[in-house]
Amino acid sequence: MQTENNYPADVQILTQNNKQYFIVGTAHISRKSADLVRKVIENEKPDNVCIELDEQRYKALSEKKKWESLDIKEVIKNKQLSTLLINILLASYQKKLGEKLGVEPGIELLEAAKVAQENNIPITLSDREVRITLRRAWNSMSFWQKFKFMSVGLASIFEKEEISEEKLAEIKDKDVLTEMMNELGKVMPILKRVLIDERDLYLAQKLMHAEGEKIVAVVGAGHVRGIIDHIERQTESDLKSIEIIPKSSTAIKVIGWAIPFIIIASIIYIGFDKGITEARYNAVFWILANGIPSAIGTVIAMGHPLTILSSFLAAPITSLSPLIGAGYVAAFVQTLLVPPVVKEFQTVSEDVGRLKKWWSNRLLRIILVFILCGLGSAVGTYVGAYEIISNLF
Repeated sequence: MQTENNYPADVQILTQNNKQYFIVGTAHISRKSADLVRKVIENEKPDNVCIELDEQRYKALSEKKKWESLDIKEVIKNKQLSTLLINILLASYQKKLGEKLGVEPGIELLEAAKVAQENNIPITLSDREVRITLRRAWNSMSFWQKFKFMSVGLASIFEKEEISEEKLAEIKDKDVLTEMMNELGKVMPILKRVLIDERDLYLAQKLMHAEGEKIVAVVGAGHVRGIIDHIERQTESDLKSIEIIPKSSTAIKVIGWAIPFIIIASIIYIGFDKGITEARYNAVFWILANGIPSAIGTVIAMGHPLTILSSFLAAPITSLSPLIGAGYVAAFVQTLLVPPVVKEFQTVSEDVGRLKKWWSNRLLRIILVFILCGLGSAVGTYVGAYEIISNLF
C-alpha cells in the first residue's frame, strides 16, 4: 500500500486546519525506518520536525550517556529505584533486540534530529518526560500489579530463547517497545493507558501546537493511529493533568498508618494487661522479626557489612512508618559505601540480563540490596504483627 508522494504506508499524510502532517510510523530498532525518516524530511523540507523524544531521552541518545550522568543518591532520596529498574529493563529489552538486528536502538529518532539540523529545520521534542511516564505507570499500579510486573520483567531478561529469522523479520517492521507495551496492556490495562493512550494525546497536542504549516512527525508505529484520531477530532486537553504523579490513595495511606498504630497500641495494651516483661518480649520480637530477615536479604545481596547492620537497625523502625522503607535506607548506605563506577553505568543494560552481574555490577547490587532488604522487611512485618496480635488474646 502506498500513500501520496510515493511513500510507503508507514507514512500517513493528514491535512487539518491549514496544517499538513507527515506522520512517519517507525520501528525503534530499524535501519529501514531511519532511511525512511531521512527521505521524508529531505523531500518535504518541513517547517518543523517533531520527534517522539523528551529532553532527557534525547540527551541520553545523542550524547550516549544514558546512565553515566545518573545521580543514584538523588534517585534513592526521591524513592525512584523501582522506576529506575523499569527503565533499565526496558532499555535492556531494546538493546537485546538491537544487537540481534545489528542496529542501535533509537537510531531513527536521532536520524530525524540529524537531518533536521543539516537542513536548518527546527526540532520539537514532543514526548512527555520519561520519568513522569514511568512514575505515573508505577504509581497507578496496585501492590500485586507491581509485583507481577517486576516478576515478569525480571524473568524475561534471563530468558535465553533464540529469536528466529522469521521473528526478526517481523520485528523489523514494528515499533518494538509499543508492541511490548500493548502485550503488557492486555494483562494490565493501566499500563496501556499510561504508556500508550496518554502519550498518544500528548504527542498529538504537541504536533497540533508545533510552529509551521508543514510538520513531519517521527513516532513509534504504535502511536500513529491514536495521534491521527486526536488530530482529526482536534482533541484539546490540559497536558498538565497527565504530567502529575498520582499520589497514593487515601485507603493506602490509612492502611499504611494503621499498621504501626495497631502494633504500638498492641504492645502498650499487652504491657497494661500482662505486664512490662511481656510487653518487652513483644517489642524485642518485633525488632528481631524485622531486623533479621532484612539483614539476611542484604547478606544475600552481598551488601557492605555496615549496610547489613543498617538493614537490621532500620527495618524495625521503617516498618512502623509508611514514609520510607528499609530497602531505601539500605540502598542509600550501600551507595555511600560502595558507589558504582562509570563503567558499571555504561554496561548496566547488558549486565541486567546476566544473573551473576547483579552481584558484580555495583549499580545492580544497590538495586538488589533494595529488593531483598525490602522483601525481608515485608516478611518480618507480617511475622511480627501476627505474633504480637496473637498475644493480645
